[in-house]
Amino acid sequence: MTFIKDNIRKTLIAKGRELVKLKGADYLTARKLAEASEYSVGTIYNQFGTMDNFVLEQNKQTLDELLRFMLKTPKGESSYQMLNRYLDAFVNFVSANRNLWFLLYNFHLHAEYGKLPKLYLRKLVMVTKVWEDAFDDVYGNLKVKERQLARQVLWLTLFSLSSFLTTNALDNFSRINKKSLCKLLLNTYLAGLTVLRA
Repeated sequence: MTFIKDNIRKTLIAKGRELVKLKGADYLTARKLAEASEYSVGTIYNQFGTMDNFVLEQNKQTLDELLRFMLKTPKGESSYQMLNRYLDAFVNFVSANRNLWFLLYNFHLHAEYGKLPKLYLRKLVMVTKVWEDAFDDVYGNLKVKERQLARQVLWLTLFSLSSFLTTNALDNFSRINKKSLCKLLLNTYLAGLTVLRA
């Protein structure tokens, strides 16, 4: 019975992922998922309880994929170069998975942080930890709490900016290359920290 339930969950998650990739995050509803998977709406709610729980499962998978992608980042000559390579990896992943990332980003806009499951939060933290060694190597003479705060500010800024990578809405307003914009933001921030450190 558990095996059958696991197979149903896996099928629904895979079908949901297909729908989001092809049609966008807004297209994902219980009814559309039921049509695509050939399971009933009742089965979907029986498996996940709510569509928010279903989206959470999608987002866990997206975070796992992002983490694997970032861990493949080739080593740079310096920790500073590694920070830039991690940024490139992050931007490339988000740009290649726009609809999945928008689903994750949008979920965070509406989620109550205290109610997110610990496993999900752990996955989010693992992604931010990829940058940690390189960041601490560059800014090792900052106090531990200052480094933690600086890393959090950097991640939150990049996370906020990531929604910009998922849309073409502002392309007519500005022709700035999105990756260049992210790199400018990262390097301006790192330069500012260097000045503050001095």
